[in-house]
Amino acid sequence: MPRSPGFWQPADACHYATEESNSLPQPSSLQRPQASLNSFYSAISRKAGNLFEKNAAPILHLSGLDVTVVKTDYEGQAKKLLELMENTDLIIIAGGDGTVQEVITGLLRRADEAAFSKIPIGFIPLGKTCTLSHTLYPESTNQVQHITNATLAILKGETVPLDVLQIKGEKEQPVFAVSGLRWGSYRDAGVKVSKYWYLGPLKTKAAHFFSTFKEWPQKHQAALMYLGPTERPPEEPEEKSSRPPLYVRLYRRLRLYWSSPKELPQEVAPENWEELKMSTIELSIATRNRQLDLTRTEDFMDICIEAESISKGEFVHRGSQKVRDPHMCSEGSQRIQASRCILQLPEGTEGSFGIDNEEYEAMPVEVKLLPRKLRFFCDPRMREQLLQAAVQ
Repeated sequence: MPRSPGFWQPADACHYATEESNSLPQPSSLQRPQASLNSFYSAISRKAGNLFEKNAAPILHLSGLDVTVVKTDYEGQAKKLLELMENTDLIIIAGGDGTVQEVITGLLRRADEAAFSKIPIGFIPLGKTCTLSHTLYPESTNQVQHITNATLAILKGETVPLDVLQIKGEKEQPVFAVSGLRWGSYRDAGVKVSKYWYLGPLKTKAAHFFSTFKEWPQKHQAALMYLGPTERPPEEPEEKSSRPPLYVRLYRRLRLYWSSPKELPQEVAPENWEELKMSTIELSIATRNRQLDLTRTEDFMDICIEAESISKGEFVHRGSQKVRDPHMCSEGSQRIQASRCILQLPEGTEGSFGIDNEEYEAMPVEVKLLPRKLRFFCDPRMREQLLQAAVQ
């Protein structure tokens, strides 16, 4: 018999998947639902690939889904695959933050993204950094159980809507993110932590300590324009009524044209942009996906402008905290809620952005919030916690 939730073993999970497959109603066409599975083995260790093959793949194949496994071989391939992918019932991502970002960027760059973005997405955490795990699944110290629980969550079918950031440069195609953008000294020091592997548990503090040998204080100057939060519209029904025949639509349009008086176009209210000049040690722009609130009445992203005047010791301490929680906004920082913003950098600015833990060249960008853009499968217990918190 399967064990209690949260303590699934691979054999129990396979047994559960087989039972779920047997209980699925067979469509009249006798075709099983199709799932497109993207796994980025080149970006993770061989051990992680083996964990997927041994713990996730058998459950998916036993579930009754017609699974197509696509192993990407190089960075950027997932974007191209998603831009060319044909219709599918669901998408499953096996990897880390980089894989998630590639897949959603390829998906949302499609010409038919309005329809494709409605396809539910499953996430099996295998990469070095798996930020979405904290939102979608309960914490687990056992990696095998964590992978198994994530795979079973896909079969159980519970989903939550997640916000997406659209980040666009002046000439580049947009990049999409589910966590956020970081620009500054904490991010720059954090990416160098692995260089100090030989220092063991001191490697994080060492990376931040040695970064203070550069010019101090380290300032990042820019101009920021932003719009405030927007009111959240009611959620659209999942199923829409069938489209009426052509002659009915033509009749309705003609009747509307001849019967209603011509109305003058209404003037669009000017957007109320706020502007500020900033000098900071780090700027972050993040979604609210880590603090999901299903009953929120406003949609916004969090902008955090860290104070530039801190001691080197404080920098090392806060840097260690930000490695664990990259979008933590330290005490004394300026916090802004915005639905859209434009970041202007001085000419000649060097350095890099971190977008969902992937490195991009720093440049002027526009960041736009796409509220509740994608639906991800989650553990039913996590969704229940969100609903209980909303009631309280």
